[in-house]
Amino acid sequence: MPYEFEKTDAQWRAELTSSEYQVLRRAATEMPFTGEYTDARTEGVYSCRACGAELFTSAEKFDSGCGWPAFFDPKEADAVELAEDRSYGTVQTEVRCARCGSHLGHVFEGEGFPTPTDQRYCINSISLRLNPEAC
Repeated sequence: MPYEFEKTDAQWRAELTSSEYQVLRRAATEMPFTGEYTDARTEGVYSCRACGAELFTSAEKFDSGCGWPAFFDPKEADAVELAEDRSYGTVQTEVRCARCGSHLGHVFEGEGFPTPTDQRYCINSISLRLNPEAC
């Protein structure tokens, strides 16, 4: 699928750290409770670390206790794309940046969190960059 923001694999490898590359471009997952934004309370906009697209805001961030930053909705409905993920013998819904296709995490529904959408976008901190002035 063509994206608005595309680069070759060599360009991604040159511009991202090894850990960023593994998560954003190879769909790895960072260890729980280790990410920079897991417990962040700073107001602002969370953008894709790979391309800078605005994805989530602090207004939609909540404490789910899952070990990764959790949001109940993206900033704009078309900021992310969802794809079926059948890795590891399960069926999950992968969340990707709609602008560059980078892996962000997964979204879960029906867990009973007291949020307006009953969704939990479980996102790797390393996939994001917080801009506190953007709110």
